[in-house]
Amino acid sequence: MPDLLIELFSEEIPARMQARASEDLKKRMTDGLVEAGLTYASAAAFATPRRLALTVEGLLTRSPDLREERKGPRVDALDKAVEGFLRGAGLTRDQLEQRDTPKGAVYFAVIDQPGRPAADIVAEVLESTIRNFPWPKSMRWGAESLRWVRPLQGILCLLSDADGSTIVPLDIDGIATSNTTRGHRFMAPDAFPVTSFEDYEAKLKRAKVVLNPTERAEHIWADATNLAFAAGLEVVEDAGLLAEVAGLVEWPVVLMGEIDAAFLDLPPEVLQTSMREHQKFFSVKNPKSGRIERFVTVANRDTADNGATILAGNRKVLSARLADAKFFWENDLRVARDDITKWVDALDDVTFHNKLGSQGDRIRRIAALARDLAPATSADPDQAKRAAQLAKADLSSEMVYEFPEMQGLMGRYYTTAAGEAPEIAAAAQDHYSPLGPSDDVPTAAVSVAVALADKLDTLTGFWAIDEKPTGSKDPFALRRAALGVIRLILTNDLSLPLDMPIDAQLLRHKIHLNREASAEDLAALDDLMDEIADRGVFGAALHAVLDRLKDKGEEDNAKLLRSIGDLVPDLSTDLLVFLHDRLKVHLRDQGIRHDIIDACIAMPGSDDLNLLAKRARALDDVLKTDEGENLLHGFRRANNILTQAEEKDGVEYSFGADAKFAETDSERALFAALETAESRIAPALATQDFPAAMAAMAALRGPIDAFFEDVQVNTDNAVLRRNRLNLLSAIRSTCRSVADLGTIQD
Repeated sequence: MPDLLIELFSEEIPARMQARASEDLKKRMTDGLVEAGLTYASAAAFATPRRLALTVEGLLTRSPDLREERKGPRVDALDKAVEGFLRGAGLTRDQLEQRDTPKGAVYFAVIDQPGRPAADIVAEVLESTIRNFPWPKSMRWGAESLRWVRPLQGILCLLSDADGSTIVPLDIDGIATSNTTRGHRFMAPDAFPVTSFEDYEAKLKRAKVVLNPTERAEHIWADATNLAFAAGLEVVEDAGLLAEVAGLVEWPVVLMGEIDAAFLDLPPEVLQTSMREHQKFFSVKNPKSGRIERFVTVANRDTADNGATILAGNRKVLSARLADAKFFWENDLRVARDDITKWVDALDDVTFHNKLGSQGDRIRRIAALARDLAPATSADPDQAKRAAQLAKADLSSEMVYEFPEMQGLMGRYYTTAAGEAPEIAAAAQDHYSPLGPSDDVPTAAVSVAVALADKLDTLTGFWAIDEKPTGSKDPFALRRAALGVIRLILTNDLSLPLDMPIDAQLLRHKIHLNREASAEDLAALDDLMDEIADRGVFGAALHAVLDRLKDKGEEDNAKLLRSIGDLVPDLSTDLLVFLHDRLKVHLRDQGIRHDIIDACIAMPGSDDLNLLAKRARALDDVLKTDEGENLLHGFRRANNILTQAEEKDGVEYSFGADAKFAETDSERALFAALETAESRIAPALATQDFPAAMAAMAALRGPIDAFFEDVQVNTDNAVLRRNRLNLLSAIRSTCRSVADLGTIQD
């Protein structure tokens, strides 16, 4: 069985595209080979700045012979039907076979497909792969039609076995396949032949090219950490930068240089970001002080002076970059110490969204909501409001303009310099978190209040303008914002019903969207938000304000308020459903099934996500036990019998079960068990002790099983039947007081 080696040699491939490109080459080639009948044992792909390589081991020498039978029309069918069948099969009428079937004589086509040599198939698949390669960006050069990420210079394509290797013949726009490649651009530029993958990899290394990107990355990290350790320092870990740098060099040479003393007092994050973004340097810190003192750069070649000239040039360029960063830092500090609110005021001129207003509008909404949320997070309301007002001030700073990824972090530095409380400075950095499922979640009370307000404002804003996620499209990262709300609430164990803040924030957005509203109109809407805060129920709050407006004769205001207010409950419910869906995804990753969560969503208080998650975990734990599983079966049996009887009789059996009509010990025991369960479940639910409530419910398993073994529910005695059906209703209502078990699937 031969092995296949392919190399696509070109000008430099951007580092960010290499990993994906190598996987695309592997997938497209192997899928094409298998589809053509060539199976293989293993395959691996590699990338360097100048080449994509693929090795496929254990390839078949040729595809197998195939015979296909196709059933056609009846022999007496119309000529057009027969001719269409012939075209599809690629045969003539005299090549068809006639066979008797239960439906009469039918034409059959027997198509023999002889196998093809591996070389022919490889050439065909490779040409298709190259011409249709999914580069994010590609280019044409010369007069040919071929597109590649950078000009393609050579194609190596070999089939090798124990008898030697052969070139797979192929020519693509004047680029013919060969058995030669080239080494390092500067240190070994001459072409050389290869005979197999092992020979190819070994000769490349001798020609100063490390083919495997993982090996290059490991070499870079090992040399960098050794150089830093020898100086008593540590390299700051940066997996993304390591992968990128490994894609910039074919022969990594690691060098460590010093940072000019004039820049050592810059915040370490500023140094690290500037060096990473502009120079692709690793930061080297002093573990005792945490200060960034040196840098590590990776050259692409050996030099006679062991990199001294390279380091000198890099240090000169770095100093110029850091001089800019120092200027931004010092200038921003002057503004922050003088009056940081100037930056906040400037955000009135920065558009957040063309329908949702400026960043300044957004900050005012977030500040109002953060104040409302503060009690739930145990934060001081005034401090939460102040933190929200300053949290995005650094968006106006020169440093964040230059390095947008440093927003929040620089906000912490600047609010500290402005003399604000540490809690407010921390919120400036932390309120963006969590940004993803693995990001740290803020736990400081003020930071949590501002982070929740920020994310809820984003969600309610885009719900207010009907810009919700659709399918795989989520341009405003609303799923991420919803997950952030969920993780903030669960991680901090917050008791926070979301109906009120969602309603209030939707109203704030509607105020903004109703641009022609008068001051009186807006005051009416403010009254409604105050009512929501007091009453906690949107409908009741709306009616209370409408009644007051009508009593004062303000019919126009009442009409406006209703037109806006009528939209909010539906939007609020829809947004809560979205949050529930994201909670399902979050809890499913923890092993809790969606139907268990649905059983808890159906219960009162489902807008309290923490309460909902606790209930779901407790129910999941109970259903994993034998008692829970058997109770579920008993509940279903009781529910099915009761549902059928209610449909048949046209009445609802929801009250009136009386123990005096019990005939058997098991029936009397069930009455007693239900009474005991109810006495335990109610106080447990009141204190949100869901494990205790679930345990009390699970204790019904034995009495319910015994009841169904001894008692016939649908007896001929009408009084006993009605009493027993009402008893089944008591089982259903008792269980449903804990969770809607009817939604649980097998």
